[in-house]
Amino acid sequence: MAKLGATILIALSLGLAANAESQNLDMSASDRSSSFDQAGKPTRGMTQASVEANFGSPQNSRAAVGDPPITRWEYADFVVFFEFDKVIHAVTKR
Repeated sequence: MAKLGATILIALSLGLAANAESQNLDMSASDRSSSFDQAGKPTRGMTQASVEANFGSPQNSRAAVGDPPITRWEYADFVVFFEFDKVIHAVTKR
């Protein structure tokens, strides 16, 4: 019985130590101060209209392909991918 109690005590103390070191990172949209990420690219969920308003017209764009339709807008430093009219990804050019 003492062994079981010691095992439970160790398990609980390890669990508490793990909780003491964990951190929560709030990534909710309300905490974002701008419509672009730290690298200066559009963020997920922006509309095509808001991307164009914030970053200007793309240098090049590719027509929608596939189902759901994916559109690609190319800027000097990054490329933005839209599903319907919402940003799903923005990548930096190399």
